Amino acid sequence: MDAALAEARAAAARGEVPVGAVLVSPEGQVSAQAGNRTRELSDPTAHAEILVIREACVAQGSERLPGYDLYVTLEPCAMCATAIAAARISRLYYGASDPKSGGVAHGACVFTHPQCHHAPEVYDGLAANEAEELLKVFFAARRG
Repeated sequence: MDAALAEARAAAARGEVPVGAVLVSPEGQVSAQAGNRTRELSDPTAHAEILVIREACVAQGSERLPGYDLYVTLEPCAMCATAIAAARISRLYYGASDPKSGGVAHGACVFTHPQCHHAPEVYDGLAANEAEELLKVFFAARRG
């Protein structure tokens, strides 16, 4: 989670919403890590989770990543949760909850939806205070 927090801090420094993600292989190696890049890439799908899933899938030559662990600083939105399910990621660890836009424990609750073909094991609250603080500081500065 420390690497994901570092990616979130780097995203904030770029003017992006401070969310970071790290994908770990079944062998325990970091396969990909990224922070949000929606503004930089002019791409609304360039969330940290999507970026690491894309990178690892290309490296593996597969659209599925069974046995992988994903660490994210914020509860994934519905789009990212759907991508996590589609990639067959085994375990999701996230920090801060997102009652406004989350798609795991809030909102769409993607993994418990009948149309969801795969649900990872979910562990929440990892480094939640630090992840929440990054977001609060970022948005407070934007509100000025």
